[in-house]
Amino acid sequence: MSFWRVLLSIICPPLAVIDKGCGSIFIVFLLWLCGWVPGVIAALVIINNPNR
Repeated sequence: MSFWRVLLSIICPPLAVIDKGCGSIFIVFLLWLCGWVPGVIAALVIINNPNR
């Protein structure tokens, strides 16, 4: 997990997971619309999971 990816997930979570697939982007985007914190947490979890 790079510093820039973490920083991007804090600023705009959907952009941080853009290379992880359409489903991940959609989930993070919906959570981000519900609130900033759920979107950031989901983005960090997806970034930390190497199997996604």
